Amino acid sequence: MPRLLPSIALFAALGAAAAWWLTAPQPLAANATAELTGDAVKGEAVFHAAGCASCHMAPGATGAAQLVLTGGQTFATAFGTFLAPNISPDPNAGIGGWSLEQFANAVMRGVSPEGQHYYPAFPYAAYGKMELQDLADLKAFMDGLPADATPSQPHQLGFPFNIRRSLGGWKLLFLNQDWVVQGDLTAEETRGRYLAEALAHCGECHTPRNALGGLETSRWLAGAPNPGGQGTIPNITPAGLDWVEADIASYLITGFTPEFDSVGGHMAHVVENFARLPESEAAAVAAYLKKVPASN
Repeated sequence: MPRLLPSIALFAALGAAAAWWLTAPQPLAANATAELTGDAVKGEAVFHAAGCASCHMAPGATGAAQLVLTGGQTFATAFGTFLAPNISPDPNAGIGGWSLEQFANAVMRGVSPEGQHYYPAFPYAAYGKMELQDLADLKAFMDGLPADATPSQPHQLGFPFNIRRSLGGWKLLFLNQDWVVQGDLTAEETRGRYLAEALAHCGECHTPRNALGGLETSRWLAGAPNPGGQGTIPNITPAGLDWVEADIASYLITGFTPEFDSVGGHMAHVVENFARLPESEAAAVAAYLKKVPASN
């Protein structure tokens, strides 16, 4: 046994080194954003489609205050409670000092300017499918929003979920840039896929997750338990949502179902966001949802 100890130690060291390498953050290519210039006017539509204010405004904010991205909202999950950070243009408390490259790595790869992993409560798994020009436009718009000096609050996580390096393993398992819905899509359905799978990140709430928090894409949009523990988030595949496309599009804009029930919960923010977009965007999502495989 004593003769084996050096070999065991060597293999352990090699294993630890391999694990450290495999779990390292993987940023975008260094020149990915080098030639991009953002358009703030176009970025406003991206901002609403992506639901940025819905999570990052102050709790209970209304009206113009929703554009002050001070953070502070809490999101309870089985892994702990996440607190949305300040992403206003404040150079100290917010992200006002970030370059476009740093912003892109955060949004699309879940990598902080300091080179740490972000938790996937920030839906970079969906945002990773964004077009880089949309991301540049988004930053241009957000740079013009009000700055706020409120410090971000730490997440409330216990061991082992407070070990950020382990998120590198989660990303290896679950980050995938492929579209879930494949096949021959019309231009409208393709736009709807981009909105639903990337910008509006519908799957983050409407798709069930496994024990590690990864999306079960084989049951895409088939409904899921509410992470906060109250009720369930509905199935919006054709097996659970039999509305015609016009009714789906109308609901996304008005918040009223065909039976004239009104939207509630976090979905109310989604409706607020879609109401600020051209009606064609809601129609595109409705067309896409009809292409999603039915699942229970």
